[in-house]
Amino acid sequence: MSAARRWNISRQIGRMRGDRRALWLLVLAGAAMWGWNWLQTHPGDNPWAPLDLRDEPGWATGRKIAALRDDPQKCRAVLERSEVAFTNLAPLGEGACRREDRTRVDAYPLHPQVPATSCAVAAALQVWFDQSVQPAARASYGQGVVQIAHLGSYSCRRLYGRSEGPWSEHAAANAIDISGFVLTDGTRISLAADWDGKETDEAFLTQVRDGACEVFGTVLSPDYNAAHRDHLHLDQAARGFGGVCR
Repeated sequence: MSAARRWNISRQIGRMRGDRRALWLLVLAGAAMWGWNWLQTHPGDNPWAPLDLRDEPGWATGRKIAALRDDPQKCRAVLERSEVAFTNLAPLGEGACRREDRTRVDAYPLHPQVPATSCAVAAALQVWFDQSVQPAARASYGQGVVQIAHLGSYSCRRLYGRSEGPWSEHAAANAIDISGFVLTDGTRISLAADWDGKETDEAFLTQVRDGACEVFGTVLSPDYNAAHRDHLHLDQAARGFGGVCR
């Protein structure tokens, strides 16, 4: 083969390689544009979108709420952006039981009253109720939840009431214990009586437990141990990537 022929073939191969690179660049650019446009319409999956508690949750929602744990001012700005009515209360307590961040969501259907919690707990409760509890109730019972029973948020104590050891998240009101739900027609579903009860009740309670795992740092249910046989423990402690869901 002549040198001219070899040069011609080499040039054609080079052109083909260049065309393939150009094509791949176009494909990558198109994929990037599609991905960016998709994120704009799915703020729950967009780590750069400002957190709005009314948006459908996505994989980034839990991480955004977790980022509010140490920034109550930012957290309250999120509540305002999300048009959630709340009251910012003065700090109380001393030492490990000092509560610098006391936030109460005014219209939340907790019973017997709406307690002050950390702002990050309040924000997660709002998402959990709107995006998990209500849809699960409608799917299981064809009606919504009008009341959520709780066993309290603040308790100045160590874990399991021990005299020594780590302090409970309840000591800073960074946790709340949920014991049951009341439906629109007055039907009551409780963790103590219904966790291992009728199939419909089991399915509902499991769904709301799993939904809580998406927005809280820690979720402990009756499946965890006997100490949680009658409630869901929800808190916003930093537990590492993925949190604790049991």
